[in-house]
Amino acid sequence: MPLVIGLTGGIASGKSTVANMLRDKNIPIVDADIVAREVVEIGTDTYKELVKEFGTEILNDDKTLNRPKLGSIIFQDETKRQKLNNIMHPSIRTSMKEKTQKFLEDGHEVVVMDIPLLFESKLTHLVDKTLLVYVTEATQLKRLMERNDLSEKEATDRIRSQMPLTEKVKLSHAVIDNNGSVTKTEQQLNDILTNWHIQ
Repeated sequence: MPLVIGLTGGIASGKSTVANMLRDKNIPIVDADIVAREVVEIGTDTYKELVKEFGTEILNDDKTLNRPKLGSIIFQDETKRQKLNNIMHPSIRTSMKEKTQKFLEDGHEVVVMDIPLLFESKLTHLVDKTLLVYVTEATQLKRLMERNDLSEKEATDRIRSQMPLTEKVKLSHAVIDNNGSVTKTEQQLNDILTNWHIQ
């Protein structure tokens, strides 16, 4: 039976580290962030809708989407964030489903959908199992400030714009505690895969 795993976490929780471990096991990954960039390339329907909704100020000089600019508009404003999601999510969902289907048709037994906002966007119906990469909020804050060179307030705003990881724990089939070393994280991943009968 083919298995589709939804990999999720919070911002700076270490989800990419776990995604890379899965890649090393030759498990294909459909990455929502990559798909999100593909669907807003110049000329796509999604791109046109965004410009119509938010204006040309969200574009760079070469007409590509200026993500930081768009981010700064929506992080502060719940209504605008909702509008952005309503434009982006349907096209991201469609593309991810197509890519996953293609991997399964090509004979892969397991495919991972890497979806940061798996629970917030109510996309669990796309997957068979959910795998959460968890860290404490203190670890999350520290990593995000270091990684993105953000102030404590900027980092906190970004973390708060997502569902708390403690809530996600209750919704997940399996949880990897990523507060420790990479070795510990990999050991937990291997145990979960064994448990799910994936070699």
